[in-house]
Amino acid sequence: MRSSVSERSLIIESDDDDDHPQSQPPSAAAARRRRHHDQGSGSDSDSGSGSDSSSPCATPRAEPTASSYTQQWPQSYRQSIDILSSVQSPNLSFLGTPTLSRLSNSFTNSFRGKTPEIISNLVKPLLRPTTSDEQQREEARKSSQYLLPSRKPSLQQIPEDQKPLLVAHEVSPHQKCSYTQAVVNGINVLCGVGILSTPYAIKQGGWLGLAILCLFAILAWYTGVLLRRCLDSKEGLETYPDIGHAAFGTTGRIAISIILYVELYACCIEYLILESDNLSKLFPNAHLTIGSLTLNSHVFFAILTTIIVMPTTWLRDLSCLSYLSGAVDNVGFENEGTVLNLPGIPIAIGLYGYCYSGHGVFPNIYSSLKNRNQFPSILFTCIALSTILYAGAAVMGYKMFGEATKSQFTLNLPENLVVSKVAVWTTVANPITKYALTIIPLSMSLEELLPPNQQKYSNIMMLRSALVVSTLLIALSVPFFGLVMALVGSLLTMLVTYILPCACFLAILKTKVTWHQVAACSFIMVVGVCCACVGTYSSLSRIIQSYT
Repeated sequence: MRSSVSERSLIIESDDDDDHPQSQPPSAAAARRRRHHDQGSGSDSDSGSGSDSSSPCATPRAEPTASSYTQQWPQSYRQSIDILSSVQSPNLSFLGTPTLSRLSNSFTNSFRGKTPEIISNLVKPLLRPTTSDEQQREEARKSSQYLLPSRKPSLQQIPEDQKPLLVAHEVSPHQKCSYTQAVVNGINVLCGVGILSTPYAIKQGGWLGLAILCLFAILAWYTGVLLRRCLDSKEGLETYPDIGHAAFGTTGRIAISIILYVELYACCIEYLILESDNLSKLFPNAHLTIGSLTLNSHVFFAILTTIIVMPTTWLRDLSCLSYLSGAVDNVGFENEGTVLNLPGIPIAIGLYGYCYSGHGVFPNIYSSLKNRNQFPSILFTCIALSTILYAGAAVMGYKMFGEATKSQFTLNLPENLVVSKVAVWTTVANPITKYALTIIPLSMSLEELLPPNQQKYSNIMMLRSALVVSTLLIALSVPFFGLVMALVGSLLTMLVTYILPCACFLAILKTKVTWHQVAACSFIMVVGVCCACVGTYSSLSRIIQSYT
């Protein structure tokens, strides 16, 4: 009985909930999904009960239906990635998600009388809404009131360990992203900590290595368009794992999901290494002595950062972190540098490849667009602007520091300048807010595997804490920011951004592709495989050499 009350209080939106008796009449898109889901359910039941083969739902070979994509692991992918990428924004513009914003507003309303100005500034839209937008938002709010926690006293007494950590959501037609919002979301995804290592990439590969950055940008745009073609090929495809499911079945879905989650996990490790390096620069003499054990500044700050970020992974509402993670971290020229450094090209390949590791989120952004025909243009704008930022940071950083450039150019900044300290502190603050948003998708996918009677808040806290501690142990074991980034870029990003989109495109569309599309996909996959092999081998070799 307690479970049913919890479901009425905080309803999780999914395809299975379209028939909820308290919901308002669904939109055309929702009705179409429901019809497709009903057809898929009928097919499954018919095949399972041995119904007459003449039934229109019966097929000799089971094909994935729209409902099957949302009923297999990981079901939480879109919800968690939307939070990470800040896909949609009725209240906080492009930052935050619709359901989380509504729940956050219902919470802050109770404090509005005490701190009206502060709260009103927090929930004020970043983009000024038009009259039509306000009318659409009001209609969407009325049609989705059932998402909010019930105000009935009999339904408010829900045990803490029975409440879901997050509420899933489905973007309504009235809450789609505009062109500008989608561009900002895309840049927010692409331009992360990778920008700190672009000067180091020039040091490794030379000035001509920037051609690799431009080549990767062009190929990333093309493979992003291929993902769009895959999403449009079948009903119900919304995320990267869905594409893998449509292309290679359940095995493809699971394999792609694992690759995407490992990439996010590696980013969390990078965050801890980054924090440790930059805080050690600010406080080089800091240490901690416990008995006969002395922790140097790097180890001490890595542990301290872990202690700080761990509580953020326990939060039920991550919209505040999604808002704060929008901070941008960026900061004179004499050095000429090397034109081409062949021995360092493999490391440069990995570092430049890491810069375009946003393809796991692009399907979510595409699914959230008001006008999906604009996606190629949006993707081109995102990648072009990101490439300009990467190249600009690379050129300026390398011109300033030359062959002394370190794996993060913030480590080269003068220690006696105030502006340098501001830049380093900004760099330090950003990963702290992004860490929880990055680890939550992996955590939620693992939480799905827990037995229903074990999905309690206390158990989930323990699981998330264990994940955080594991990233700390790896960060302390492999404290090489640039080499770890090159390894991630060579191995994982090459798969996610270049190899898998082409493979999925050819597998899904099959005979519908033209010969020049086959040639282009084959070329990209060959480039991706070669770069992955060379970059991974070189990165692992350099990491091993660092211990000897």
